[in-house]
Amino acid sequence: MEPTFVHLHNHSEYSILDGCLKVQDLVGAAYEQHMPAVAITDHGNIFGAVQFFKQAKARGVKPILGCEVYVAPGSRFDKKPGAVDDVHHYHLILLVKDDAGYRNLCRLVTQSYLEGFYYRPRIDKELLARHAGGLIGLSACLKGEVPVWLSRGLPEKAEEAAREYAAIFGPGDFYIELMDHGLAAQKAVNPQLVAIARKLDLPLVATNDIHFARREDAESQDVLVCIQTNRKISDPDRLKFSTDQFYFKSAAEMSDLFRETPDAVENTGKIAARCAFDFPTKAYNLPKFAPPEGTELRDYFEEVAWAGFRARMSARLPDVEGGGASHSIGEYEDRMKREIKLIEQMGFEGYFLIVWDLLKAAREKGIPVGPGRGSAAGSLLAYALEITEIDPIEYDLLFERFLNPERISLPDIDMDF
Repeated sequence: MEPTFVHLHNHSEYSILDGCLKVQDLVGAAYEQHMPAVAITDHGNIFGAVQFFKQAKARGVKPILGCEVYVAPGSRFDKKPGAVDDVHHYHLILLVKDDAGYRNLCRLVTQSYLEGFYYRPRIDKELLARHAGGLIGLSACLKGEVPVWLSRGLPEKAEEAAREYAAIFGPGDFYIELMDHGLAAQKAVNPQLVAIARKLDLPLVATNDIHFARREDAESQDVLVCIQTNRKISDPDRLKFSTDQFYFKSAAEMSDLFRETPDAVENTGKIAARCAFDFPTKAYNLPKFAPPEGTELRDYFEEVAWAGFRARMSARLPDVEGGGASHSIGEYEDRMKREIKLIEQMGFEGYFLIVWDLLKAAREKGIPVGPGRGSAAGSLLAYALEITEIDPIEYDLLFERFLNPERISLPDIDMDF
C-alpha cells in the first residue's frame, strides 16, 4: 500500500504568466487521484484562495492555503542593484496551519508589496520572524536559499540558512524540500539537502513544483513563460523549463521518485493533517471601528448620529417655524430613532462610523466627494452623517430599500471620491 501523498507546492493560473494550471483543474486532479488534500502556493500572492477553497470543499478535497514568497537576501528595504550574479530574492514556501497563520500570511504578502518590492514582492527574515506563527515553512525549489548556497559550493552557508529558518519557524515547522524533475542541478543538490536535514534533525518533504496538470501541457506553459519574458519560442537563449516533469504526478510516481527517502513522502500527509485553516462562511467580517477611549461603540455611534441630525435640522428650523416645511421636526426625529434602532439591532454601528469617518477625512483634506447615490439615499441617518446630501423625507425615499429587517444583509453605501 502506497503512503498517503499530498501535493504541497503548486502554481495555479494566479502565478501570473507562470502557472498553466486552472484552480478547478488542480482540485480536479487531486479528486481524481483520490488525494485527501491539496495545496495552492502561488508566487507572491493568494489571489486564488477563496475560489480554491470553494472548489476543493465542493469536491471533498481538503484545501491547504499557502504561498511561495520571495525573501530578500538582506533587508527588504534594500533595493540597490549589486553585482550581476547577485540574488535579488530567494524562494520560500509558506503553508497556513490555522487562523493565526492566515493573518500572518496576509501581513507578509501585503508588506512584501508595500515595503519590499524590488523585481518581485519581497519579505525579509526580520519580517518573517515577526509573523511566522501558525505557518509551516518549506525550503522551496532550486531558488530557495538553502539550495542556492549548495549549488554555489557553499554548504556551510546552506547549513547556516537552514538553521536560521528552523529557528524562525520553531520545532517541527521547517522542512527541507526535495524535488526531482530530472534536472542535473537537483541530482547534485538533493543528497546534500538530505545530509543537512539529517544533521540538523529537520524533516524532509517531497514536492513536485507543479505548473500544469498533464505532461502534455508543458508546451502551453512554455508559451506563457515566453509571454512573461517577452521572448519568442524560437529564441535559443530564452528562459524555459528544461523538462516536462512539472505536472500533477500520482502518489505512486512520487513514491517511486523518492523511494530512497520515504519519510519525505509520508511527511506530506502529516503536514496536510496539521493544516486546519478554513474561511468562515456564516458571519460578516467587518473592520472594527475604534471609538474614543472610555466610550462604548453604541454610545459613540448615537452621539455622532444625533450631533449630525441636529446640525442638519438647524438649517430647517426657519422653514418649520415659518410654516413653509411640509414635514415637522417630530417626523424627522421619529424616523431617526427608527433607523438607529434597526441599525443597532443589526450590529452595523461600526460600519456607518467607518463610512462617516472616511468621508469626513476626505472633506478635511479637500478631496471632493459625491452627494451619495443608490439605496443609501433613502437613509435619514446617512443624511445626518453627511454620507449623502439628499433629504429622504423631503423626497419620500424609503429606508427599507436600503436596510430591511425582513431581509438582513450588509448595507451597501456607494462612495465617490
